[in-house]
Amino acid sequence: MAPKNNKTAGKAKGKDTSDDKGKGKGGLKAATSINARHILCEKHSKKEEALEKLRNGTKFDEVAREFSEDKARQGGALGWKVRGSLHGDFEKIAYDLEPSTTGNPKYAEVKTGHGYHIIMVEGRK
Repeated sequence: MAPKNNKTAGKAKGKDTSDDKGKGKGGLKAATSINARHILCEKHSKKEEALEKLRNGTKFDEVAREFSEDKARQGGALGWKVRGSLHGDFEKIAYDLEPSTTGNPKYAEVKTGHGYHIIMVEGRK
């Protein structure tokens, strides 16, 4: 068992700075719901363009409005989602993400039957 981050063990509310990526013990506190955003692209090349914009500092919601083929008018906002309400692969990645802001997003990618997703999480509870 890995040692816990002694500064934030058990008390972090979305501000855990450990490198454990939320695998439970020592990482993010377990959550029953998340406030998620995503960018959905049908084509790999379009997803890569969106990633390049994010890497260059464009806000997540702006990239979502430009590139996402789903929820584009809301900047990719999916709202609060409880465990079990999202596609399995999407949910596994999303629940492991540390909360961040659209201006400085921490994001991950996953491919599902719907296409290529770039996911970020704004809150956990």
